[in-house]
Order: sequence, then structure tokens, then C-alpha cells
Amino acid sequence: MRTTVTLDADVEQLLRTATQRGRTSFKQVLNDAVRRGLKGEGGGQMPPFVVEAKAMHLRSGIDPARLRDLDNELEIQEFLDKDQALKVAQK
Repeated sequence: MRTTVTLDADVEQLLRTATQRGRTSFKQVLNDAVRRGLKGEGGGQMPPFVVEAKAMHLRSGIDPARLRDLDNELEIQEFLDKDQALKVAQK
């Protein structure tokens, strides 16, 4: 099948480099690259990302699920303190 495709400059350069390296036609390199990409056969696939959980060592009575609430309360209090300071400074 014949079709027209607009390639980004960096993609074209990668294809041209591959044609010179492999002494293969542009058409063959492009077809092989598209085929590998669509089949998911990437050459240097990265290993899956793994999260390693670590203990938080919180004091007893502190609920880690509520830490965001504490942060919100502290932020609100800081805002109120600054607002009060501005009101006093304006008087």
C-alpha cells in the first residue's frame, strides 16, 4: 500500500541513520520500525516501575490518612494570621 506520511525531523534522521547502519532501504527500515512499535517489541524496554514501601515510624495516635487534613488546617491558620496582620498594618 502506498501512502504519504509527514515525519518529524528527528524521526527522519533516526530512520536515515538506521538505513545507513543496516544498509537497508528506507522503506524496509520504516516498515520494521512501525511493525516493532505496534507489536510492542521495543528494543530497550524499561523494567516496570516498582514502589518500595517504607515504614513511616509515626508516633502512636497519628493517623497517616489524616495528615492532609492537618496540612490544610495549618495552611488555613497561616492565611488567617497573615490576613489579621495585614488588617492591623492597615489601621
